[in-house]
Amino acid sequence: MKAKTVLGSAAVGVGLGTLLLPAAALADTTVSPATTPVGGTVVLTTTCNPKAGDALFRVTGPNRDQNVRSTTAAAGGGLSAELFTAGFTLGTYTVTATCGDGSNGGTASFTVTPIGGAQAGAGGGDGDTGVLVAGGALAAAAVAGGTYVLVRRRRRANAVA
Repeated sequence: MKAKTVLGSAAVGVGLGTLLLPAAALADTTVSPATTPVGGTVVLTTTCNPKAGDALFRVTGPNRDQNVRSTTAAAGGGLSAELFTAGFTLGTYTVTATCGDGSNGGTASFTVTPIGGAQAGAGGGDGDTGVLVAGGALAAAAVAGGTYVLVRRRRRANAVA
């Protein structure tokens, strides 16, 4: 009877892991350009579904912790907003997007350089590896738990015999 319970728990763990993996693949945020001088403009874009509501971009860095709300549909789908970097301290900033339905829209980063510094790249997306790790951990825990119970049960059966 316990083996059925363990197998059921393993199936639930694998199912949850499988559900989390596609969400990580779909959630993506980009910042373009990835490097901008003080006073430059960066475009924040996320793949959040505009029908789910506004996206909220949280910008954190050396001297910033602010939210930027987006209601503008991006050309390739999703939502976007422009951020003017006047008053920003030099350094790297992280952008975390939250979709209108409360789901994670992904993260990206950009760097503010001195005026006259060269812009580089077309934008960076850091991906959402945390969700991938969580899904993998759920699947691994389910398999490990099932294996432990089966080995323990065999040892008891051998000890009784």
